[in-house]
Amino acid sequence: MVATDQFAIVELGADDVPGALALSTEAHWNQNEADWRFFLGAGTVFGLREPEHRLIATAALLPYPPGNAWISMVLVTASWRRRGLATKLLDACLAAAARQRLTPWLDATPAGAAVYGPLGFTPTLQLRRLRLQNSSRTDAAAPPLQAGNADDFAARDRRAMGFDRSTLLAEFCRRPNARLLSRGSAAALVRDGRAARHIGPLFADHPDRALALVDAIVGAETGAVLIDVVSTQGGFLERLTARGWRIERPFQRMRFGGAATDAAEPPFAVAGPEYG
Repeated sequence: MVATDQFAIVELGADDVPGALALSTEAHWNQNEADWRFFLGAGTVFGLREPEHRLIATAALLPYPPGNAWISMVLVTASWRRRGLATKLLDACLAAAARQRLTPWLDATPAGAAVYGPLGFTPTLQLRRLRLQNSSRTDAAAPPLQAGNADDFAARDRRAMGFDRSTLLAEFCRRPNARLLSRGSAAALVRDGRAARHIGPLFADHPDRALALVDAIVGAETGAVLIDVVSTQGGFLERLTARGWRIERPFQRMRFGGAATDAAEPPFAVAGPEYG
């Protein structure tokens, strides 16, 4: 067995997109090539390679000004798991964040949350990932969806997150097949994933308006759709499941250090556990 303590952590570049995508695909995650290109271009992605140079593990640190960063894409190929590689890469992300004076955030599975807590991460909000496998809802009488205003959407996102993600949101909007949509006070981004379309972030001033927007979006889709719902939006969550959405898994959002202040405008759904 190869000793993993001799593996050198490397910083990945654009040429590593195929290897990184192979890791997230193996894990059945929804990230696509565009996601990985954004991480490698806007953030820092650490990796480990086996002696034959195949990429076997990754972890990404994505900065958000001022002074925050998201840790995600902590992946290890199946044959190298349970050898401390994920911990090694997580430590690299934390060290890089400390050098840059960034406060790290992440979205953890229940098992991951048990690991991250002793490292100094504090729970914030909880998320539920929902999937609608076959989009088929239509309402011919409903008013058409409007194109959302990118500047207004970015401002709402800043109020929700407490920091600026305008670069991320602008990149989402430039992707092929991505749409920024609104109806009344509700607005949401919809984009492609590897295996399903993704709705989020989603903002609204009332659960009825959030639900109406989701219904309208789904009515224009033809395949599987994912949404990561903030669990405190309980009525919204319950009404989605009544419409056939299935809860796939929970996530625990965590912040390094003390708890964050409450959001000025809590979202109904987030951009995804890889982005916050």
